[in-house]
Amino acid sequence: MGDLVADLAAAREDYERAVERVEAVGEAELRRLADAYDELTSTFAEYEERATGSGDFQAFIEFQGKVGTFTEELPDDLRHREAFERADDLMQQQRLTEGDFAKAREALEPVAADVDRLTERERAAEAYEQARYEVDKRRSTVEEEIASRERLVELGEADLDAPTDELRDPIESYDEAVAEAFRAFKADRSAREVLAFVATAAEYPLVPFRDPPTDLREYVESHEAGTEPIPQLLTYAEYSHSKLDHYVEDPAALRQQVATRQTYLRRVNAEPLTVGWPPPQAEVLRYRCGELLSVVEKFADESVSERLRAVRAETRDQDRYERLRNSAVARAELTDEERRRLTDGTIENELSEYRAERERLTEALDDYPSL
Repeated sequence: MGDLVADLAAAREDYERAVERVEAVGEAELRRLADAYDELTSTFAEYEERATGSGDFQAFIEFQGKVGTFTEELPDDLRHREAFERADDLMQQQRLTEGDFAKAREALEPVAADVDRLTERERAAEAYEQARYEVDKRRSTVEEEIASRERLVELGEADLDAPTDELRDPIESYDEAVAEAFRAFKADRSAREVLAFVATAAEYPLVPFRDPPTDLREYVESHEAGTEPIPQLLTYAEYSHSKLDHYVEDPAALRQQVATRQTYLRRVNAEPLTVGWPPPQAEVLRYRCGELLSVVEKFADESVSERLRAVRAETRDQDRYERLRNSAVARAELTDEERRRLTDGTIENELSEYRAERERLTEALDDYPSL
């Protein structure tokens, strides 16, 4: 962390020095100088190969004319005008060599050095912004570390000896009952009815069924095979075309719609209807139980709904529920190593260090704002 902040400070100093170097000459003057330098060196690059030696005489004359006109039209007050004139003199010879071009570029070195002030400032600005990015990225990492340890501290404050079975028993009783009821529903009822149920259940925000594929739903609604249970359709999907022809009216349609959706059909289960362990917070579970009751009663008998109501009843005493839930979450999430680190104060020490680091990183970003 310290290195990143130091890098940021150094990058800012480099940028400020680069700015000062530009301001010492003036940005407008450097822009004029850069335009003139770019124009002349571009002309060099365009003609050098053709204008040297015994090459293209027409190109040689044209080149000398362009350079001469360029120099004559330069403003009298242009910085380093004498360097441009020196380069022009070197080009106005009866015969040019690559060495002459090299000497001309050497004569322009003071111009290039000044023009580079603009480039240096641009590079320094990019380096500074990159340094800020690295500090900001590190701060994000530190904030994640803080959140992780704050979560561990929160879990460590839970009563690990709380009688969580008082909450777990009714939840497991309901989950097992609804799972068994849905297995029977899927095995006994038609695919048409099951998929219609899933489509309806998927409309409830807290009942996370995946909506059936539209073409599959349309198939079971419009074909006689849709009156078969899902397990039977999956069996049909394994048949050869000739064998399948004995069981369904349109084997090709079944193979197209069912065989390609086997994974979805096999995965349709009661999981979206269960509460799970550890359970969600009291308010979330209370609302979810309300939606689940509306859904479960569509296929399961009253005994399953009664067990779900018993689960919802556990949320009435919110303080007790959250105490038991927090204990359950802590038992499920805390490893032995994490418990040891909580007990010996390691987590608190790390949390203190990360918070201090976050503060220093934030101060650095405030002290060195983006350009």
